[in-house]
Amino acid sequence: MTQSTHQELEVFYDAACPLCRREIDLVRRLDRDGRIAFTDIAGEDFVPPAPLRRAELVARIHARLPDGTILEGVEVFRRMYAAVGLAPFVAVTRLQPISWALDRGYDWFARNRLRITGRCTDDTCEA
Repeated sequence: MTQSTHQELEVFYDAACPLCRREIDLVRRLDRDGRIAFTDIAGEDFVPPAPLRRAELVARIHARLPDGTILEGVEVFRRMYAAVGLAPFVAVTRLQPISWALDRGYDWFARNRLRITGRCTDDTCEA
């Protein structure tokens, strides 16, 4: 993807996940200045950019900065919300124990999102 000079990050998200899509739709509405590029990883024609692999992108949310730096997990949400003008809110999420709780909560969600959204298969969720 070629990012324009004003884009702050490219977010890789799973549009097949209803909760993920709802979050991205909210951020997309708030992104009036086009600072975020949104890339759906659920499409059959999606090719992960090096060095990322599809399994990594499915397991946790990722983003890429204009310089190529890869972010994942809660930091992606922080960067998204800061890009749309909610930096004061984001600053609070960096405080302890809030940061710790958000990291643990996201880790749990990422491990269980297929089950939570009713998308488990024999290949995607443990019995």
